[in-house]
Amino acid sequence: MLPTTSVNSRSQGNGVLSPRDAARHTAGAKRYKYLRRLFHFRQMDFEFALWQMLYLFTSPQRVYRNFHYRKQTKDQWARDDPAFLVLLSIWLCVSTVGFGFVLDMGFFETIKLLLWVVFIDCVGVGLLIATLMWFISNKYLVKQQNRDYDVEWGYAFDVHLNAFYPLLVILHFIQLFFINYVIISDSVIGYFVGNTLWLIAIGYYIYVTFLGYSALPFLKNTAILLYPFALLIMLYLISLACGWNFTKMLCSFYKYRVK
Repeated sequence: MLPTTSVNSRSQGNGVLSPRDAARHTAGAKRYKYLRRLFHFRQMDFEFALWQMLYLFTSPQRVYRNFHYRKQTKDQWARDDPAFLVLLSIWLCVSTVGFGFVLDMGFFETIKLLLWVVFIDCVGVGLLIATLMWFISNKYLVKQQNRDYDVEWGYAFDVHLNAFYPLLVILHFIQLFFINYVIISDSVIGYFVGNTLWLIAIGYYIYVTFLGYSALPFLKNTAILLYPFALLIMLYLISLACGWNFTKMLCSFYKYRVK
């Protein structure tokens, strides 16, 4: 299912392209091509995007192996097919509507919640995290400080989307079945189940993010991206000791935002 085309000599690693090829590989040209394909659904490979979503749960390493093949065949790390983004957007809309239903929100409140989740939780936070990781990786993690070796911003955003998808499924889908009857109850089992789902979801995000940057052969010391696990586990244990219910806090926050 993964391409195995041999590496072209001019696209190995981050080699310098000829002026004509370089014009076609600028960030602006890639962005224009990507956005243009958003309006051509027949050109999108939804089957492969679904394959990626499945393996982000079962074997995320295989997903990033495909990013490596894309670099070999198309000389770019970032996705050139928006199918994954389209499917993620659909999943985001459906899960948010389900979230609004579980929280007993009205139609307009659910629409407000959907706009908040899409433009703030996913896109806004994603742009911030992708830009921060793009800066940190290029500034401190590149093995050789050379303009021919750099992390594409589009790839950094793709890594965020890859890591966000499992988090979305866990917190906006799986968690829905436990919110009203288990999680938001004033019991130990309630905040234990809710906070454990948060631990798994954020842990997935950190791990998939780490895999994304460790897949780049020109980066070093990517293991430091796993350090937030220590803080995450510490917060988890403190929350259980203090009885903090993260899901209950999130539901209260969402209800406040849509008023």
